[in-house]
Amino acid sequence: MTKAVQKITLSPSRDIPFNKLVLSQSNVRRVKAGVSIEQLAESIAQRTLLQSLNVRAVLDAEGNETGMFEVPAGGRRYRALELLVKQKRMAKTQAVPCVVREGGIAEDDSLAENDERVGLHPLDQFRAFQTLSGAGMSEEDIASRHFVTPAVVKQRLRLASVSPKLHDVYAEDGMTLEQLMAFSVTADQTRQEQVWENVSRSGYDEPYQIRRMLTENTVRASDRRVQFIGLDAYERAGGGVLRDLFEHDDGGWVQDVALLDRLVTEKLKAEAEMIAAEGWKWISVAAVDFPYGNTDGLREIEGKPVDLSPDEQATIDALNAEQAKLESEYQDADELPAEADQRLGEIEAALTAFEDRSMVYDPAEIARAGVFVSIDSEGRLSVDRGYVRPEDEAPAVDFEVERGTDASSPDGQETGASATRTAISVAAPSTEPEEDDEDPARPLPDRLIIELTAHRTLALRDALAENPAVAFQAVLHNFVLTAFYRFASSGSCLEIGLRTPTFPAQAPGLRESVSAKAVEARHEAWKARLPKSENDLWDALTALDGDAQASLFAHCASFAVNAVYEPANRYNQGRVSAHGVRTRLDQADVLARAAALDMVQAGWRPTVDNYLGRVTKPRILEAVREAKGESSAQLINHLKKADMAKEAERLLDGSGWLPEPLRLVDFSLSSVEQEGEAGPLPEFLAGEEDAENAGDEDPQQLDAAE
Repeated sequence: MTKAVQKITLSPSRDIPFNKLVLSQSNVRRVKAGVSIEQLAESIAQRTLLQSLNVRAVLDAEGNETGMFEVPAGGRRYRALELLVKQKRMAKTQAVPCVVREGGIAEDDSLAENDERVGLHPLDQFRAFQTLSGAGMSEEDIASRHFVTPAVVKQRLRLASVSPKLHDVYAEDGMTLEQLMAFSVTADQTRQEQVWENVSRSGYDEPYQIRRMLTENTVRASDRRVQFIGLDAYERAGGGVLRDLFEHDDGGWVQDVALLDRLVTEKLKAEAEMIAAEGWKWISVAAVDFPYGNTDGLREIEGKPVDLSPDEQATIDALNAEQAKLESEYQDADELPAEADQRLGEIEAALTAFEDRSMVYDPAEIARAGVFVSIDSEGRLSVDRGYVRPEDEAPAVDFEVERGTDASSPDGQETGASATRTAISVAAPSTEPEEDDEDPARPLPDRLIIELTAHRTLALRDALAENPAVAFQAVLHNFVLTAFYRFASSGSCLEIGLRTPTFPAQAPGLRESVSAKAVEARHEAWKARLPKSENDLWDALTALDGDAQASLFAHCASFAVNAVYEPANRYNQGRVSAHGVRTRLDQADVLARAAALDMVQAGWRPTVDNYLGRVTKPRILEAVREAKGESSAQLINHLKKADMAKEAERLLDGSGWLPEPLRLVDFSLSSVEQEGEAGPLPEFLAGEEDAENAGDEDPQQLDAAE
């Protein structure tokens, strides 16, 4: 016989005037959390009460109803209604929908109501905001109605626009909220899905790695080219920009690199056309920067600053006087007051502006000289005027010219710069052919060795200039080789003449390297000390003391260093010659050891641009293996070359590892952390337990509303 199922009877609902309700001491909520009473009151004012109160009749001593009702569950709603009554936005006799409970325990009802409440999954909130936006509500309206900022609404709407396939993965806890945020950097859902497929298989799925893959074919808005033309100009031309709403992105990423380069070239050409009006013979334009040493072999013409007006001179005098007064006033102070420090900075900037005013050149020199136009590292226009090529030097003056008549001008009229239009040329970027990434036996590319040894040559010049004793001995060694050893004169790396060797290729970062800046600063300092006219040079050198002469000698000798690999001589640069004497690169090693050259101290470190992205995968793994051990190499062994190079750059940072062309001694594992002693691995390579912990969602990432 089947037992009858007992039917459930629900508690009845009634509309009870608010002034008949009182808070119950049976409400288990004691700690404030979530949406404030004020916000809840505003929500009720906008939408009315969306959830009834749970009440029980108040009984007298004999057990009879008194007409009052206590509220054991729904206390926050009661207080919000109470606030609306106090604000006179609701009548105290307003009927309130209530569920009237009988029997049971009031505390049990209160606890059950709070325990059984389930907050929205973040994805539901994203989609709800998207629905409201689609219904015509502005971001500001949504923000005000749900008590968040417009920025939060933008973030939620951006997350809602991520591929539905990735939403499903997130809903099933297949990815973290931080990973979903990373995918929102692009609106290309197909690309999002492709990247997820790659990273989910490889484990290369940290949020920063996802962002990097999604932006790998873009250019940072902080790039000097973007700074030069302005992001607004790029966007007005129809260029798209990727933005990250969840992390600082330095202005985002420029998507259309071809458009960016075209706009940069057009603006540089326009600037060059205006400079051409000054009468220069040629203008060379580079879209980013010129190779290091681009002015070698050119004569720099002298100019003089534009004359100061009386008002400008008076301003300079006043600034100098104010500067002297402030420095005198605080000369004994341990620390300058903030106001004085700021003012001194302003004075220095103003005086520098006067020093950097325009230069005036001889028109005859302008007619044979040229200008280099490019972009500096801060994205500003860089104009370097006044360089004469050897072929443009003035011919010997003949009798007709001395009389003031140009023999090439029959009518004796002066031929000015306007007779010939300025030749403007734009340097094209260099390209390098792709190589087989899987051939471990393939030697390093010639161009890469040239670039690496160019860095070494510059660093060696700097090291030699800092060591006068070694510089003297190096020059003496060169002289003795030439005078006494028949077959050795061509083997020295010091090209005495003094002829400054040029760099056949522009290595990435060479101009900005520590060595380049040190050499340039030293050269400019000596240039300021030496006389303008070579006729006065002998007396000036005689006036120097021994230390100064030695320092100047070392500096000049350093410019003769040539330790750059040359492909044409690849078979006779790194071994003993047929006559048993050392070759040029061998001599460079000897000189580097004597000058205590350390390429790590000189600022070189392996990056994707200068090495890792230019060699085969086996060489990348070899570098990581040498520096960090076999375990680290195995951790990136499965990656594609581009990703492997980027991760290798991070792993090698600070390790002191150098490629063979930059070493003085072999890099051995005895000098680095051995396998098993490599310290903590990065998060994306952590064990499964760590990865699971790292994937826990941060509850503070979202502002979940009740």
